[in-house]
Amino acid sequence: MVPAMVLVVVFTALRSAGFLGLAALDNFEMPLRGALFAMFFLTASAHWGRGRADLIRMVPPMFPSPARLVDITGVLEILGAAGLLIPATARTAAICLALLLVALFPANMRAAREHYTIMGRPAMSIPARGALQLLFIGALVGVAVT
Repeated sequence: MVPAMVLVVVFTALRSAGFLGLAALDNFEMPLRGALFAMFFLTASAHWGRGRADLIRMVPPMFPSPARLVDITGVLEILGAAGLLIPATARTAAICLALLLVALFPANMRAAREHYTIMGRPAMSIPARGALQLLFIGALVGVAVT
């Protein structure tokens, strides 16, 4: 839920700055790209922080080297987040991050089914997580089509 709050709060703050006269943010695309950057940078930090063990445990057993996969997906989130800030790469980064979210959804399903905790909080139910994923993917599609 924290990533969704970051997305909404940062988007609102950046868009408000645009309304108040900051020309670079007086649009939809730049605040959305900035908010997604903040969200993905935050989620990537869990890959090496306090939530690392929880993320490793979430990796479905059919995949080898869960710790390495968590490292790789964290790096991909950072690269994608940075790519959102560069106009020439923003569309590609948004598409790649949307695909990454789809690829990671089975881990979230496992966490829900197994009643895992993530950073001390119960994993979201599959319907709730699915709705959240659709919000994130919708925001990324918003970047990709603008």
